Amino acid sequence: MPGNDPVCTAPAGGPLPTAARGGPVSHALARVARMHRIAMGRRLRDLGLYPGQELMMMRLWDCGAVRQSELIQSLGLDPSTVTKMLQRMEQCGYVQRRPDPADRRAVLVETTEKGQALRLGVEGAWSDLETATLAGLGEADRAELARLLGVLAENLAEEAGDEGACPPPPGAAC
Repeated sequence: MPGNDPVCTAPAGGPLPTAARGGPVSHALARVARMHRIAMGRRLRDLGLYPGQELMMMRLWDCGAVRQSELIQSLGLDPSTVTKMLQRMEQCGYVQRRPDPADRRAVLVETTEKGQALRLGVEGAWSDLETATLAGLGEADRAELARLLGVLAENLAEEAGDEGACPPPPGAAC
């Protein structure tokens, strides 16, 4: 029930839940992240994807076939979560898994033609959400917001440790 969710109890600029008064920026970030996920989920639903699956597809599009263990590590998710996600995506025909010829114990994951066909839709969904998210902000504000979010991410990197590690940039170490 949305009314009971602490992230939803304070309207933008309104009073914070009492336990969040020591962290108004953290509360705002949680609220923005929640709304972003919901908005992206609506766009992805039209493509036949669930939130998070597009991030896996992005990794596969950039890197090609990767070991399932590397995919799990790069996504920073629990192995059982990634396995379930892959099972669902395999059933939809977006990805396929096969033994790694270099190590038969390892499993390679790659996109299928049907999975490749999702790319333009995912790119469009991200672009559309970017436009909606940044509506009303000029170029200078957008650049400053991106810079500030980068600072926040760096500040939180130590807190997050290995769990927060981002995958290498495309083509760097796929």
